[in-house]
Amino acid sequence: MEKLRIDKYLWSIRIFKTRSIAADAIDRGKVRLNGEAVKASRAVIAGDEYDIRTEARRWVIRVKGLLDHRVQYSEAIQYYEDLTPVEDKEAIKYQASSFNTGKRQSKVGRPTKKERRDIDDFVGGEPGL
Repeated sequence: MEKLRIDKYLWSIRIFKTRSIAADAIDRGKVRLNGEAVKASRAVIAGDEYDIRTEARRWVIRVKGLLDHRVQYSEAIQYYEDLTPVEDKEAIKYQASSFNTGKRQSKVGRPTKKERRDIDDFVGGEPGL
């Protein structure tokens, strides 16, 4: 393999969940090589050191080998060396353990069917309108 795009590489080593998320982060300047932002089409070379900011943490990685397809984590970590400072790794421990799953919280937002019936009875309107 001669050339590999940085967005595809970051997706394949499991830094980002999807390739489009990786490309979006690169476009927003979250991925840097030698302090300068890179483009998603930039070719990855073994030995490059990238500073990457994701929503969860900051990564500093050195490319050890090129990987063009997504593999399991235990195999993917062989293709990069994690040079992240200890204090950035420690910050992960102090993050909140709960996160937004995308589901609506109970009793927040739209009323339930029973609550809707109670509102209709209180207002005196016709049900279902």
